[in-house]
Amino acid sequence: MTYLSVAVIWNTLHERFYNMANSLPEQALGLRIGAASVGYMLRHNAEVEYLFAEWFFRRALPPGLEILTSRGPAAGRDQAEFLDREGLLALLRASNQHVMEAMRELPEEAWRVAVDSPMGASTPLEAVSRLLYHTGLHAGQISLIQKHAQPAGQVT
Repeated sequence: MTYLSVAVIWNTLHERFYNMANSLPEQALGLRIGAASVGYMLRHNAEVEYLFAEWFFRRALPPGLEILTSRGPAAGRDQAEFLDREGLLALLRASNQHVMEAMRELPEEAWRVAVDSPMGASTPLEAVSRLLYHTGLHAGQISLIQKHAQPAGQVT
């Protein structure tokens, strides 16, 4: 029952986030305010979904997945992966599928049992709420960057 309830909420939010990402032109991926670009935030969001699936739902990271954003935007600045629109969209689709499968496989009784993680202990249900908040936060930041950022090389 928990999965069925969570899945409706998760799918609604993730679909809106993905549609927003899909509507971005490739040139928007390099827009930034400070160190974080739009492309970085898209990559980061997908990576966090993978990490939460591993930490809270015990689903292993896919082989070959490289986590590029865990040290913040300055550490991963100007990665080519942040500017590859189709690659970012594919990663967002794959991370969504990965976390959905992890949630679907979680036994009902495990949803409310705290799990230790690098972020501290949380139940999988609490972890989903954190993911929802995280995605909404970055959607807002992406909108803000699109509204106020200057194209690369332009001084304000």
